[in-house]
Amino acid sequence: MRKSDMPLVLVVDDEPAQRALLSYNLEASGFRVATAGDGEEAMLVIAEEAPDVILLDWMLPRLSGIEVCRQIKARPEARDAAVIMVSARSEEGDRIRGLETGADDYITKPYSINELLARVRANLRRVRPAQSGQVLEVNDLRLDPEAHRVYRQGQELHLGPTEFRLLAALMEKAGRVWSREALLDRVWGRDIYVDSRTVDVHIGRLRKALCARGGDDPIRTVRGAGYAMG
Repeated sequence: MRKSDMPLVLVVDDEPAQRALLSYNLEASGFRVATAGDGEEAMLVIAEEAPDVILLDWMLPRLSGIEVCRQIKARPEARDAAVIMVSARSEEGDRIRGLETGADDYITKPYSINELLARVRANLRRVRPAQSGQVLEVNDLRLDPEAHRVYRQGQELHLGPTEFRLLAALMEKAGRVWSREALLDRVWGRDIYVDSRTVDVHIGRLRKALCARGGDDPIRTVRGAGYAMG
């Protein structure tokens, strides 16, 4: 698997030892990891890195975990990330408050690393279904990530590897408008320099392949914003 294809988990905790422990175990389990030591830093990392899953400690300096969660869910470009609230607060009212603020899951300290990893994987299946091998279906398109095959109206289409990854991203978040920069990060990775116009070239190739046997173009261009599926 290419490094840029690996899911990104953001660990937000003000304790360096805890960040190091979680980072080690997540990386050993096949995840990319970013870290933040307080709430304000977390919001900066979220804007820059667009993590798939966020492990968010409740008690943070500068900006509490609850407020970070509220801001994440208020931002269209960030709300798709799965937020797992991590807290020593174990009362039912605290769990309810965390979930009602927008957290997708809630785990109390102390916890086992195996349980935490299981929760990360479970939430990842929702936000990145193709990453976990789930077949994606949008209208008459069907993408099988494990077999690396794409079908339209039951007929197999032949896509290059870049076009396949582009289509998977668009289908995973059907209706979401992806900026060119976001698609560059998801498909090519941040560690590779590619001009944003390259996205337009590959979108053009993808459209040609999808419409090779007829049918309307399923990719929508949003002027000044980017591209969307449907």
